[in-house]
Amino acid sequence: MRLSRKRESVPAAPLPHFRLPAEAALPALVVAVALLLGGLPFLRLVLAAFAPGWQFAPEAALAAMTSRSAVAATLHTLDTSLCSALGALGLGGVIALALGVTDVRGKRPLAFAFVFTMMIAPQVAALAFLSLLAPNSQILALLGLSPEPGSANPLLGRGGIILVMALHHAPLVAITLWTGLRGIPHSLVEAAQMEGAGPATITARIILPVLRPQLIAAGLIAFVAGVGNFGIPALLGLPVNYLTLPTLIYRRLSSFGPESLPETAALALLVGAVAALGILAGMAVARRQGGRVEIERPLEPFWLLGRAKPLVAAALWLLLVVKLGLPFLALLSEALTPALGVPLSWQSLTFDKFAEVLLRQAVTVRAFWNSFWFAASAAVLLSLVSIAFAYGLERRLGRLRRPVELVVELPYALPGVVLAIACILLFLKPLPLIGVSIYGTPFIILFAYLARFLPLALKAPVAAMAQIEAHHEEAARLDGAGLWQMLRFIVAPILAPAAAVSALMVFLVAFNELTVSALLWSSGTETLGVVLFSLKEAGLAGEAAAIAISASAVILAAMLALDLLGRRLPQNVLPWRI
Repeated sequence: MRLSRKRESVPAAPLPHFRLPAEAALPALVVAVALLLGGLPFLRLVLAAFAPGWQFAPEAALAAMTSRSAVAATLHTLDTSLCSALGALGLGGVIALALGVTDVRGKRPLAFAFVFTMMIAPQVAALAFLSLLAPNSQILALLGLSPEPGSANPLLGRGGIILVMALHHAPLVAITLWTGLRGIPHSLVEAAQMEGAGPATITARIILPVLRPQLIAAGLIAFVAGVGNFGIPALLGLPVNYLTLPTLIYRRLSSFGPESLPETAALALLVGAVAALGILAGMAVARRQGGRVEIERPLEPFWLLGRAKPLVAAALWLLLVVKLGLPFLALLSEALTPALGVPLSWQSLTFDKFAEVLLRQAVTVRAFWNSFWFAASAAVLLSLVSIAFAYGLERRLGRLRRPVELVVELPYALPGVVLAIACILLFLKPLPLIGVSIYGTPFIILFAYLARFLPLALKAPVAAMAQIEAHHEEAARLDGAGLWQMLRFIVAPILAPAAAVSALMVFLVAFNELTVSALLWSSGTETLGVVLFSLKEAGLAGEAAAIAISASAVILAAMLALDLLGRRLPQNVLPWRI
């Protein structure tokens, strides 16, 4: 009889499990996030333009880029961007020198006010100047300069776009030049003064030649900002059919929907190519400038104005009145009058439009909440990510640092319309594995904000991390702390103030954003910029003015909060602290 033996179960050999060492986990995570936010969307954009259907076929993209409308929009973009950059360079240069080399009074509030004019949304600036020069302008009526009823607004078209963009981007030039002035040693001025040179001669023959790289860089920055600007050309150009590349893309996508994506992808690449010319030129200028030179004593104000000091201060404040005060008074008067053409008086003054957009109208109330939550969510998430990113960039990436920084900066450097098209293409179909689509949901806007504003969130933490000595980390290693413990208990508390400032800076810029959300919003996810633009197109100028004033008040409050935190930050993080 054959006995059957029970077969003994032999445990299966465990599958090999790959576990990334803790020291390599952080660099890998930083690289992965950089590729996800900066590399993947633009790779998808290139594929959609030149390889639709995953087959290389560049003919359609080239046809879209060389079409009559695309060529005309490209010429308009180059024209308005170049002319406005020259205007911004002249005006911003005067502001930078007046506040940087003279002893004019009130530098801090003047710098704060000039930067505030840049922080408000471009579409708000355009709407304010439209209100100021409108035929029914209350401000022009008070000054006795009212145009004839029914006359066209002189800002509509090419000239208005150039003027408003030049005024809006002038503080951007001034900030760049302030950075350059900090790097000039005061000994150069002292040597010239010993030779008997006056302040005008020193400025013309020493300061400006030394600032030549920064002047070129500032002009290129203003040019790139003009290429990607959507709000100003949309409000001043679309009503008269003067199209730039961003507004052409908006019109195509809003008219034909997803069917026009291959063509709009090609146009987005064309926008990116125009902007890339300015970016590459700026990088070449920075490379020629060489590395930073340590100076014993930075430049101090050497132009003593004497009796002219009140006149110079008055001229700067008058410029602010023209640039900010009068346009916003025009906006406020439009928001406070009950109807178009009604003169503003104590009897006619009403806050009904503010109540309408802030309390009663569902779409505007929702837009305020959407903008707040999009901006706040992006700010909080990026402030948390920025701590690990700053440590990884400064301590762990080594030679990979510069390539990773370039990938991260891509969504911020290129125009927002390029990123928006890239996000649509990336998320139009359901996500792999999970089969869920975020197209048409709030998450696509949040993703775009995370990608676009990550470089802005990194600025303060990276600057703070560069000033931290490594002995804190060495002591933690000797005590047996791992990488994540060190990040949590040592690095994070030290970088927390800088991360908080990063959060406020991101919130400041994202709250009024329009270029990205104009192409990504759907019903229920409208942002303030989208609603303001829609109200203006619908002829509801008073309601649009009320939204613009309210949104600008939020920006002002955020800037004041940043200024209060500025004392605990590394120098030069806040642009208005000169």
